[in-house]
Amino acid sequence: MTASRPTGTTGNTSAAGPARRAVLAAGAGAAALTAAGARSAQPASAAAAPRPATPSAAAPPRPGSGWQRYVQAPSSRTVRPVRTVTSRGDVTRPEALLKAGGPVTVLRRQRPAPAPRWPEGTTAEASSTHAGNSGGDGQPRTYDASHAVDGDPDTFWNDDTQGAFPDTLTVTLPAERELSGITVLSNSDGVPTDFTVDVWHDAAWHRAASCSDNDVSQRAVPFSAPLRASRVRLTVTGVQDTPQGAFTRINEVWPEAVDAVEPPSVTVDFGKVVVGFPRIRFAAASDNSPGVRVAFSETLQFLTDRSDFTRSDQAGGAGRGTDQFAVPAKGADWLDQKGFQAGEKVFADGLHGFRYLKITLDALASDAPAAQPWGTVEIDAVSLEFTAYLGTPGTYRGWFLCSDDDLNRYWYGASYTNELVTDVFRRDDVDPRDAWSASLEGRLVLHDGPKRDRDPYVGDLAVSARTLYLTHDDAATAARNVLADLADHQRADGWIPPASINGYTLPLFDYPLWWVTCSWDYVLYTGDRAYAARYHPNLVRVLDTWYPSVTDDAGLLSKGLGGTGGYGDYAFLDRTGRITYYNANYVQALRDGARLARFLGHADDAARWQERAGKVAAAVNTHLWDEEAGAYLDSGTGPVRHAQDGNAIAVTAGVADAARAASALAHLDATTRRPYGNAFMDNDTLFSGASQRVYAFTSYPEIVARFETGRADSALDQIRRTYGWMDRHDPGITHWEGIGPDGSLYEGAYTSMAHGWSTGVLPALTHQLLGARPLSPGYATWLVRPNPGDVDWAQGQLPTPHGTLSVAWQNSRSVFSLTVRVPHGTRGAVALPGEPEGLSVRQGRRTLWDGRRASGSGVRIADGRVEVSSLGTGTHTFTAVRLPGK
Repeated sequence: MTASRPTGTTGNTSAAGPARRAVLAAGAGAAALTAAGARSAQPASAAAAPRPATPSAAAPPRPGSGWQRYVQAPSSRTVRPVRTVTSRGDVTRPEALLKAGGPVTVLRRQRPAPAPRWPEGTTAEASSTHAGNSGGDGQPRTYDASHAVDGDPDTFWNDDTQGAFPDTLTVTLPAERELSGITVLSNSDGVPTDFTVDVWHDAAWHRAASCSDNDVSQRAVPFSAPLRASRVRLTVTGVQDTPQGAFTRINEVWPEAVDAVEPPSVTVDFGKVVVGFPRIRFAAASDNSPGVRVAFSETLQFLTDRSDFTRSDQAGGAGRGTDQFAVPAKGADWLDQKGFQAGEKVFADGLHGFRYLKITLDALASDAPAAQPWGTVEIDAVSLEFTAYLGTPGTYRGWFLCSDDDLNRYWYGASYTNELVTDVFRRDDVDPRDAWSASLEGRLVLHDGPKRDRDPYVGDLAVSARTLYLTHDDAATAARNVLADLADHQRADGWIPPASINGYTLPLFDYPLWWVTCSWDYVLYTGDRAYAARYHPNLVRVLDTWYPSVTDDAGLLSKGLGGTGGYGDYAFLDRTGRITYYNANYVQALRDGARLARFLGHADDAARWQERAGKVAAAVNTHLWDEEAGAYLDSGTGPVRHAQDGNAIAVTAGVADAARAASALAHLDATTRRPYGNAFMDNDTLFSGASQRVYAFTSYPEIVARFETGRADSALDQIRRTYGWMDRHDPGITHWEGIGPDGSLYEGAYTSMAHGWSTGVLPALTHQLLGARPLSPGYATWLVRPNPGDVDWAQGQLPTPHGTLSVAWQNSRSVFSLTVRVPHGTRGAVALPGEPEGLSVRQGRRTLWDGRRASGSGVRIADGRVEVSSLGTGTHTFTAVRLPGK
């Protein structure tokens, strides 16, 4: 699920073109593993160093071997950092943090001088003040100008005119005094970048100093000469624009210019995003309770004096962007868990998702005297107790390998991303926005991301659950737990909540449709008839009560009807009326609902939903097709634009015929292609930057559409641009929630860099490139329909309730060979690539198709391919040879 926050942009990153590389044959694993380790340790503020080309394999490795070297999960639940990134200040032996039991890392800091204070009776006023709030934790807080002179750096003034300037803060002294300068303290929610300082003397304002391009939270502003003043005025004309908003925030103004002295710190790198409870083993400390502040970030770019994200900050809590600990003189083995260490002081957030960890000898002013920002701290080791699904080679029940090394990395990067979100639902580390639910506590679920949002959203399961079924189907209960829980919280009118957030009340228009499709997916992959039967009444209510209540006279869903004007969708987009995406999704959900009904023997429900799906599809083509653009409109009202989500799903759901599908995909190619993927809008009429934003979530159906319409090379190109960008840029390996202009993190530090909904490359490569997928519940029937594109060979294994379905193929200019190993209790078909009139198809010595006619039963032409059906238990090998002159 994407976040309902303003879009943040970051610095540009270079766009190196993705170079195809072939995977080494079996036996080269050690070299590949060494290279992968080097990649994971790259400083991540820029693209990784160019990788040497890998020679093409003459033949694929023995089936079942070679894929293990791509697995990314740690080898055990205790994870240690792989390198020290940097140390600052008085730090001895920073590298000792990497290994326990040897020399220790020592951080030292002298006791700082007290901060300068204004004389008693000093006041402050501002041009505007943000309204107070409770920050989500029930603790009232204000943002008055007086906080800038109250001596507490943990409070601050916040103006109330976001993005509008100037903002002024005026400090009034009880009597005139001489000033040689001031210091402005702000915070990493966004610092003032440009401001002037004026002083009041002799009944007039006089310019004392100015500051431009500031990027630090403690800015000393010396005057060119001492000045007498009874008032000091700061005029702010620019601030950092962050996901927290372009506000002026000033924590303190001091009556002297005090240069910042950076406290001692060490930053370590875990090599990739990890999730769990950090552990720091302190060997000893000085006897004054020195504090440490620990910051976490998925990227180096957003690792500052605070974390890129904390749940306590999201709830307005006591963390101030870091986790705190007061180190006892005898040392401590500290496992970072949520709570206060001393009364209501020294707070830690507990679980974190991150790649980089920064330890600083420092303490919040509000934590004194329980923790002090000075002293000596000795650290023996740093590690993490990994909480997510531990996907080691021994746990994989499905795997994939092909001749393209990049595609292999993307597949296993997707699997690892998904493992990070497969975790137990725990009160202390779920989304703090009223997401905790007793009905989910202690259950395995699929969260959005390891960092945020730690709440399972059903739309995300449309991708992440498929990824789970194809890798670790033993954890399929995680998907069932989420689907069942949301159905159990269905509203009386049939609407199904998207997640537990806001007490199951977050109003989204599209996610009940995803619940239907995800329920079919779950039954399709697992064969769980009991689930289908138990929740069939919920299926009837959502399809026959709620969605008809928001259907217009043309038979189309229309957001705004039935009080849905304020409902959101997967990206909280401000679009209303007839939307192609909603209606194409509706067609998909109706057809998936019909499949579930037929599975259970509810013929009337199945017929009713199948008929309605056809009518909705026809209405979409009548009312939402833009003939001039050759693509589906995003919306039937407002500015003309064409969206990736609606056009792609119109193809995959069967709304578009072949001509419309070809035209829509060509339009997306011509208007949305970016170096880092395909944008989800073709212009910026919805919001600024929409045509530069890439969602892997909505890219997945477009990639599938390209494969399924015979555009394998186009699909692979889109995969290489989208996933290659994420693979090459910090944090590497895992798949981002969204990509912004020029390949940036689309919501800055708030962006989740490991998001389950972005793992669609994995099911796309298994189902569309390798070509194997289930057709009926529990893989009772299946189809293998490879789409090789420029890939020389591929092999893989799909876990089914009956055993493993194994597929291997090799592709050359003249010959395509395919072997399928079929588990007991299933039957299926293979559809060989190539124009039938140009192929000769053999099984062993037997010719099944000679380019003109079939020989024997079970051989036919289907969807432009030679298809061989009724394949049962055992091993089946086929060879398709391109006929001379064809």
